Amino acid sequence: MPELPEVETVKRTLNMLVTGKTIEHVQVRLPRIIQKPQDIQMFEVLLQGQTIERIERRGKFLRFILDDYVLVSHLRMEGRYGLYAGDDPLELHTHVLFRFTDGSELRYKDVRQFGTMHLFPKGEDLTQPPLHKLGLEPLDESFTLKAFTERIAKRSTKIKPLLLNQEYIVGIGNIYVDESLFLAGIHPEREASSLTRKELEKLHKAVVETLQSSVDVGGSSIKSYVNGQGEIGMFQHQLNIYGRESEPCKVCGSEIYKTVVGGRGTHICPKCQPLKRTSPRKKIDI
Repeated sequence: MPELPEVETVKRTLNMLVTGKTIEHVQVRLPRIIQKPQDIQMFEVLLQGQTIERIERRGKFLRFILDDYVLVSHLRMEGRYGLYAGDDPLELHTHVLFRFTDGSELRYKDVRQFGTMHLFPKGEDLTQPPLHKLGLEPLDESFTLKAFTERIAKRSTKIKPLLLNQEYIVGIGNIYVDESLFLAGIHPEREASSLTRKELEKLHKAVVETLQSSVDVGGSSIKSYVNGQGEIGMFQHQLNIYGRESEPCKVCGSEIYKTVVGGRGTHICPKCQPLKRTSPRKKIDI
């Protein structure tokens, strides 16, 4: 599933490709992609004549800001957008087409068919599902050490599943949690409430650095991810630990092992990320 860096890259690419274009008509070829409104014909009609002002991101969701509406799109496992000439052959698994007045088309393809779209009147999308309960944006100015600590420091949950919980911090999926915990030297099974002030500082810094580094190179193309121009990301070539089971750690040479934490495959270096059996640390002023 595309995570924050990949969705951020798609957002930036689409802003270059379709900002300022006006929708002439919409064709929905797979109705279940459209979650709101339930009337598919209404979805198509409401978008007619709307101009794309810009595209934003909230967590792993894209927000198409239009004249009167906001289209919220989640790519899920393999959803992708591409800009085509109107007479280009229709490829397999193309489920939604946005025809523009200039003759070009933005097409949404999704082999797994798990992607979703919600259409809201402007000003309503952030207060309703699926965006209303999303947590802190880790690449936003508001993601301070204080805000990060307030969200996680008192939780008895293991740190990895806590970081994966989108109600606390958004956009950090399995790849970037493993990479951030490795960079911070923290075992994924440590309880959040056991982390020291210094460890929280290291983890906060690691999350920001890991995500920003991936954004800078267009994200990670582990499976099928490409941006809106069909280009792959390059961060997979910089991974320290994810996907490197049985390989030597780049830092200490120890053999990386893979286990399951919180139901997710998890990569750990036993030397760089020792599991410290500690009692909850003393109260940290936040």
